[in-house]
Amino acid sequence: MENENCTYLREFFLLGITSHPGMKLILFAVFCLVYFLTLLANMGMITLIRMDPQLHTPMYIFLSHLSFSDLCYSTAVGPKMLVDLLVQNTSIPFVGCALQLLFVSIFIDAECMLLAVMAFDRYKAISNPLLYAVEMSSKVRTRLLMGVYVVGTADGLIHTVLAFRLCFCGSNVINHFFCDLPALFLLSCSDTQLNELVLFSLFGFIELSTISGVLVSYCYIISSVLKIRSVEGRFKAFSTCASHLTAVAIFQGTILYMYFRPSSSYSLDQDKMTSLFYILVIPMLNPLIYSLRNKDVKEALGKLRRKS
Repeated sequence: MENENCTYLREFFLLGITSHPGMKLILFAVFCLVYFLTLLANMGMITLIRMDPQLHTPMYIFLSHLSFSDLCYSTAVGPKMLVDLLVQNTSIPFVGCALQLLFVSIFIDAECMLLAVMAFDRYKAISNPLLYAVEMSSKVRTRLLMGVYVVGTADGLIHTVLAFRLCFCGSNVINHFFCDLPALFLLSCSDTQLNELVLFSLFGFIELSTISGVLVSYCYIISSVLKIRSVEGRFKAFSTCASHLTAVAIFQGTILYMYFRPSSSYSLDQDKMTSLFYILVIPMLNPLIYSLRNKDVKEALGKLRRKS
C-alpha cells in the first residue's frame, strides 16, 4: 500500500529560516557577511599554507584540509540559503536536494575525523619531537587523509541513498533551510526506523571514535607535557594545543547537541538555529581561532604583508 501512494517528486520547497519579510532582509545581510568572511578566511588560510614553506608541516597540511571541509559544506548550503531569503520561489530540484545532503554529510564527517587526526598529530609532535618527521611522513599523512575522505564519502552515500529511497506521498515542503536528514524523515510517509538506526549507528560510531581519539591523544599529550621540566616548555606545548581544543569543543559540542539530544526536546525552530551555527558560523570561526592564537600563522601573514 505504501508504494502505491508514492509519487515521484521533481522538487522540494525549503521553508527557510523565517517567513517574516523584514526579518529575511536582516538575516540576509548578517549571513551574507558571515559567508563572505567564511570564504575569505578559509581560502586565505589554504593559500597562506600553500605559499609559505614554513607552514608545509603535517599540522598545517591537516589545517588546510579542515579549511577545505569548512568551505565545502558551508558552500553546499550557504548560497542557496541566501538566495531563498530574497526570492519567493524557494524550490530545490530532487537531485539538487540529494547532492546538498551528500556534500554536507561527507564534509561534516571529514571535519569530525580531521579534528581527531590533528589531535593525533599534536600527540606525535609533543611526545617524541625527534621522530616526529619520520612518524608523520608524507606517506602517513596521505593515508590518514585518504581514510578521512573515503569514510566520509561512504557514510554520506549510505545516508543519501537510504534517504532518497523513502516514499514522499504528501507535502514536498521541507521545514528547514537545507535538505537535512531529520527534516526529510518528518516529510516521508515511509517507515524511517531503518534510516534513523543507520544514522545513529554510523554517525554515532564516527562521533564516538573521533571523540575517543581526541581524548586518548590528549591524555598522552598531558602525560608528555608533565615530564617537561621547564615551565616555559610546558606552556609552549600546551599553547600549541589551545586552538585545536577550542575548535573541537565548539564543533563536537554543537554536533552532539544537534543529533544526540533526547527526542522529547526536539524542536524544528531550535534545530534551524543550531544548524545555522555549525553550517555557517563554525566555518567562519575555525580559521580565526587558528590564526589569532598561532605564532606561525601570524608570522606568515606578516611576511605576506611585507612582500605586498
